[in-house]
Amino acid sequence: MLLVFWVVVFFLIALFLRRGSAENVNFYFPSFNFRNLTFLGDSHIRNGVVGLTRELTVPSSSAGAVIYNNPIRFFDPESNITASFSTKFTFSIANVNPSSNGDGMSFFLSPDNRMLGSPGGYLGLVNSSQVTKNKFVAIEFDTKLDLHFNDPNDNHVGLDIESLNSIKTADPILQGVDLKSGSSITTWIDYKNDQEKLKVYLCYSNFKPEKPVLSVDIDLSEHLKEVMFVGFSASTEGSTEKHLVANWSFHTFGFVAKRPKLQPHNVSDTYVVVSPRIPVSGSGDKHHKRLGLGLGIAGPAFFCVALLVFGYVSMMKWMEVRRQKSFKAEVVAGPREFSFKELKSATGGFHSSRILGHGAFGTVYKAFFVSSGTISAVKRSKHSHEGKTEFLSELSIIACLRHKNLVHLQGWCVDKGELLLVYDFMPNGSLEKALYQESGQSTLLDWSRRLNVAVGLASVLTYLHQECEQQVIHRDIKTGNVLLDGNLNARLSDFGLAKLMDHDKSPVSTLTAGTMGYLAPEYLQYGKATEKTDTFSYGVVILEVACGRRPIEREPGSEKAVNLVDWVWGLHSEGRIIEAADKRLNGEFNVEEMRKLLLVGLSCANPDSTERPTMRRVLQILSNEADVQAIPRVKPSLSFSSRLPLSLDDIVSDCDEEDCGSPTSSLREIIIH
Repeated sequence: MLLVFWVVVFFLIALFLRRGSAENVNFYFPSFNFRNLTFLGDSHIRNGVVGLTRELTVPSSSAGAVIYNNPIRFFDPESNITASFSTKFTFSIANVNPSSNGDGMSFFLSPDNRMLGSPGGYLGLVNSSQVTKNKFVAIEFDTKLDLHFNDPNDNHVGLDIESLNSIKTADPILQGVDLKSGSSITTWIDYKNDQEKLKVYLCYSNFKPEKPVLSVDIDLSEHLKEVMFVGFSASTEGSTEKHLVANWSFHTFGFVAKRPKLQPHNVSDTYVVVSPRIPVSGSGDKHHKRLGLGLGIAGPAFFCVALLVFGYVSMMKWMEVRRQKSFKAEVVAGPREFSFKELKSATGGFHSSRILGHGAFGTVYKAFFVSSGTISAVKRSKHSHEGKTEFLSELSIIACLRHKNLVHLQGWCVDKGELLLVYDFMPNGSLEKALYQESGQSTLLDWSRRLNVAVGLASVLTYLHQECEQQVIHRDIKTGNVLLDGNLNARLSDFGLAKLMDHDKSPVSTLTAGTMGYLAPEYLQYGKATEKTDTFSYGVVILEVACGRRPIEREPGSEKAVNLVDWVWGLHSEGRIIEAADKRLNGEFNVEEMRKLLLVGLSCANPDSTERPTMRRVLQILSNEADVQAIPRVKPSLSFSSRLPLSLDDIVSDCDEEDCGSPTSSLREIIIH
C-alpha cells in the first residue's frame, strides 16, 4: 500500500511539473525538412535550406512563406502578461543580376497559419487588394526603396505592425552589414516583456554583436494574440533575387511579470512578509493535550488516505481515457481534431445530397460550417481494418506534406466508430468532371489551363518523389484524384493508397491497388509500386488532358474498346500525333506545346519502365528547361518472364463489359489478387 502511495505521489508531481513547463516553447532547426513546417506560395526546400521565392535566372515576380506548424502561446489573458521571446536564424539574399534587386524578406508573428501576401513590395506579408486584412508583427529586411511605404533606402531593417509603413527602421550598412551581399547573415531578434524593448542584431559571423542594429521601445502585448504562428516570408517583382534561410531557433521565456514601476513614496523594491505573533497559553489542560495529540495523528493519516483515494481514482480515470484514445494515439499531431457532432451538423447528417464523390478512403461530403462561414470537404469511413489502415495512411502522409498543388488537410475526427478527414473544398471539382461533362464546366478548361494542370501535377509529383524526406508513392494518380481550386490550379488528393518509402531502399511487393487504365504493366505483373509506376499514371492523365479521351474508351460506332496510349502511339507512328488533340478545343492551342505534351505523355506511359523520365525531368521539359526525349515510332512490346495476373486483353474485355464511356467507370477501384 505504501508503494502505491508513493507511485501516486510521484505521478501527481510529474503531472504538475509537466503542466508548469507547458508554457515555454523551444525548437531548433539546424537544417530544414518538410516536417513541422507549412510551405505557402513559391517557398521550397533544397539541400536542407529553405527558399522563400523562385530561384530563376530570368526576372520574375514571386511570393512565398514558411510557417512553423504549431501555434505558440504569447499572451496570458488571466494575468494580462505577454511572454518574452528570442529567435536566431541565418539568412542570405543573393542575386544573379544585382541591377534587378528587390524586394526583401521578413520574420513575422501572426494569428493566421495560412497568411501569404502579394509579390512585389508587399514582402509576402500584405495582400495588395486588401492591405489591412493580414494581422502581423514583423521584422522586415527590405532590399528595395519603395516610397509608397516610406522606405528610407534600399537596404534597411524595420519593425512592422499590421502595416508595411515601419514603426522604426535602421540601416545595417552603418554596422558593416549589406543585406544584398549574398553572404550568410546571422540574425538575433530579442523581445523582453519586462523591459518592453525589442532588439535586432545582425552579423556575418556566429558571434552576437554587443550593439543592436535596431532597438525599439514597445509593448507588444497590445498586438500579440493568445496564440500566434511564427515564420518567414519574402517576395520579388521582376527580379532574380533569392531569399534563403539556412537554420532557425526560437524560444519563449514564459510569462514573466513586469517589474512594478517605482512610485515617489517607494523606498525599496523588497517586500517583507511579517507574521503575527501567536499568544501562548501559560496553563495546559490534559484533556486538551490528548485531543490535540489525537488530532495531530489523525489529521495527517486522514490526509494520506484521502490522497490515496484521490490518486487511485485519478489513475483509473486516466487509464480509461488512455484506452478510449488508443486509436487517436496513432494519429500524427498537426491538423485540428474536429468533433463528430460538428462534422455531422456541417454535412446535414451526412445527407446523400451532400455527396461529392467516392475515393480509396471513403465517401466525400460537402460541409458547411455556419460558425466560420466556410465550406470544406469531409471524407467519411466506418471503422474496419482496411478503413483504419487507409485512414492512418492518408493522415500520416498528407499531414507532413506541404505543396501548393496538394489539397490542404484541415483536420480529422475519430469518434463513434467513424473515421473522418476534413479538407479544403475545391469549388471546381475534379479534373475528370471538367474534361468529360458534356456541358458547363468542360468549357472552362481552355488550352492554357490544361497546360497549367499538367505542369502543376508534374511539380507536385516531383516534390513527392524527390524532395520529401521520405519518398511518397501515390499509387492512384488519375483525373478523378486531381481536383481544381478556385483558380483552376491542379490539386492532388486521395492518399488512401499511398506508401512512404526511404529514398535509398528498393520497393517492396504490395497488394496491387489502383484504378484500371492507369496501372503500369510491371505493376500488374509484380505488384511493386515505384516512382515509375506513378510516372506511367501521370502519362495517361496528361494524354487525357491533351486528347479529351478516357484511358479506355469505346470506339465511336463500334463495340471495340480502344486504349488511349495505343491510339496516340498509333498516330505518332504515322506522323500524325497532332490529330490526337481534343477536337473540342477547335484548334485553339499552340501546336508545338500540344505536340510536346503528347510526346511527354507517351514517354511517361512507355511500357518499358527504364525508359520513362523522372518527374523532375518532365517538369523541366514542360518548363522549357530541357528537350523532349526521343520517342520510338513503334510502341515497345512487353516481355515478362511469366504471364500477367491480368493481361492487357483482360483489361480491355473487362472494361468492355462495363460502360467505359461513363464517368463512374473510371472511379471504380479494382484490387488484383
